[in-house]
Amino acid sequence: MIQEEPNMGESQETPETASSEPGNVAPAPPATVPEPGIKRRWYAIHVYAGQEGNVQKNLTHHAQQASLADLMGDVLVPMEEVAEIKSGEKKVSKRKLYPGYVFVQLPEHPERHAELWHMIMETPGVSGFIGSRKVPSPVDDVEMQTTLEEMRGERERPKPKVRFEEGERVKIVDGPFNNFVGNIDEINFERGTLKVMVEIFERLTTVEVEFWQVEKI
Repeated sequence: MIQEEPNMGESQETPETASSEPGNVAPAPPATVPEPGIKRRWYAIHVYAGQEGNVQKNLTHHAQQASLADLMGDVLVPMEEVAEIKSGEKKVSKRKLYPGYVFVQLPEHPERHAELWHMIMETPGVSGFIGSRKVPSPVDDVEMQTTLEEMRGERERPKPKVRFEEGERVKIVDGPFNNFVGNIDEINFERGTLKVMVEIFERLTTVEVEFWQVEKI
């Protein structure tokens, strides 16, 4: 979903804002006044590892302080639910869909809104936009809609942390066939189930279990 174009630096400034003295940043010009009904697009901001939550919080806070909330919309760190077995129990947790990225609703051509641009680029943890050095590229609308649907949990069941293949050997760790070992005979990704061939009373039998009820061996 995310494609970076070459020449991405750790930080970005428009030519008119660069300071001649290292470590200093020239004062930002007044924010551009948005036209009524301004159109926003989603943009991906690259951030340092582990800083997604802090950047999300700081961008929202700084936009309110600087009276830029009318320009900046939602700030999201897309998450997904995953299921796994820990200590014999099913655990459902959340993980980042796109580690190292924060998604922000901004006006088209956000680089033209000087105060907004500086606020984002000077937020600790931000290393740059996805796009060219001076012109960020918006995220594809269809792909962003898919991401939003995933965030809203519009799936039948949590996504497993591991991927399975037919013929793979697994151990059942939950349910009436707990501790049985067998090979995967069939995978149903839509239902999130597996058919596993196990030996019961010296006869091979196919049993159906959910993804989270088995573990690889």
